[in-house]
Amino acid sequence: MPDYISSNDLRVGTCIEVDGNLYVVSSFQHIKPGKGGAIIKTKLKDINTGFIVEKTFRSGEKIIRAVLEAKKAQYMYEDAAGYHFLNLENYEEIVLPEEIVGENRDFLVENLEVEILTYQEKYIGVELPSFIELEVVETTPGIRGDTVSGGSKPATLETGVVIQVPLFVNEGDRVRIDIRTREYLERV
Repeated sequence: MPDYISSNDLRVGTCIEVDGNLYVVSSFQHIKPGKGGAIIKTKLKDINTGFIVEKTFRSGEKIIRAVLEAKKAQYMYEDAAGYHFLNLENYEEIVLPEEIVGENRDFLVENLEVEILTYQEKYIGVELPSFIELEVVETTPGIRGDTVSGGSKPATLETGVVIQVPLFVNEGDRVRIDIRTREYLERV
């Protein structure tokens, strides 16, 4: 039986089901026009496609809350079948296609612990830790006199993704990345 919430209870990060699709609320605004009932304008991120849609609800309207389950897993490897994870609760192998892993594939390294999100026993996504440490495998060498505030240069990480790092970062250095913004945080 679906779990209903009132549109008045929507908050950023709430996962809801609208017209058979899953969305995460990315912003909402209560509006009380001079005439008629209040409305709630929302921006919703489609979990499957990543697209943002705008949707308006009447105040007090019932919406299905999508209760997601998170299964702890460990990334193992990728092959033609997909991305292989080990469920850390029952030690079964989970193979996910690229569509479900999405942009997170840029930061997957062997033995990384992640959470695999499910909704009604169906895999819908992979959630990585907010911060991850990766090795720089290719970048231009640092030049004498480079300082912390001296600018940035591109660096290729062990997963193949390219990010901007400060000039003093060299090949072989380990750096901490904020997964949400895909930005360098510090040298480790």
